Amino acid sequence: MNKEEWMEKGYVTEPIDKSLDLKKEINRLKEEKNAVILGHYYQSDDIQDVANFIGDSLALAQWASKTDADIIVMCGVHFMGETAKILCPDKKVLIPDLNAGCSLADSCQAEAFSKFVKEHPGYTVISYVNTSAAVKAVTDVVVTSTNAKQIVESFPADQRIIFGPDKNLGRYINKITGRNMLLWDGACHVHEKFSAKNIMALKEQYPSAAVLVHPECKEEVVQLADKIGSTAGLLKYAVSSEKNVFIVATESGILYEMRKKCPEKIFIPVPPEGEPFKCNECNFMRLNTLEKLYNTIKYEWPEVNVEKSIAEKAVKSIHRMLDISAKLGL
Repeated sequence: MNKEEWMEKGYVTEPIDKSLDLKKEINRLKEEKNAVILGHYYQSDDIQDVANFIGDSLALAQWASKTDADIIVMCGVHFMGETAKILCPDKKVLIPDLNAGCSLADSCQAEAFSKFVKEHPGYTVISYVNTSAAVKAVTDVVVTSTNAKQIVESFPADQRIIFGPDKNLGRYINKITGRNMLLWDGACHVHEKFSAKNIMALKEQYPSAAVLVHPECKEEVVQLADKIGSTAGLLKYAVSSEKNVFIVATESGILYEMRKKCPEKIFIPVPPEGEPFKCNECNFMRLNTLEKLYNTIKYEWPEVNVEKSIAEKAVKSIHRMLDISAKLGL
């Protein structure tokens, strides 16, 4: 083992015997170490296959908060690992690749956001879960795309609110709630790449298809949607809908679960702008691989840690989200 090389790269680089059945070995190690694998819908198919739980950011936070495992392996991006560690400070939290960041979280640096908050005294601060622990530490309540509307509406209509970092989600929530939240100027690089032009072109090919859109998309894309929702919300709609064909404008990893739950239905991913033959994937999410996951469980590294003083502040905003969500039945 060359730990220095691992630390430099951000993941375990130990060679793997090519004859190993990685899925079988990962499942064996999970049992041996009392580890649980939490996987986001945007992970690759093979990682979703070995995960104990698959879900969106809200579901992963809920599962992390109640697991009795000794080790949590977060197959997602870094802020998800931080959230799990904040909720479970006594557990070991691992992530297959420390480089798995988030463009949305990166668009909201803690120092700049803290300054922005201080410049607007008297505002309640609502932050999307796609943020660093340090941003959550200056936040009153965290939200996900699943519960953002309901949590915003839990505050008085005249409450002054800062919403960050996703301007597209914030604008959408403002529109459907009639609020006038002050929005941070951030966005997701994946959802920003969807265009109305590409969706309309697919609609011409599949006129009876329902258009499913994530609220992180630009307004021109959201306006074309038959259903706007989180990844979990879009999946639920696809399962219950009488429609048989769906045009999907979110990260293409969700299609794996959609096709598993609805094998008789057709799901068409919207390509990113300027790349008509490519699926729109999050390059950060896809840094996690089955090989890295195997080494992560085997060697129990990289480990996610959060500074205690930050975690003690950040946990309040996360618990507030979980408490409100529970009361609302989300």
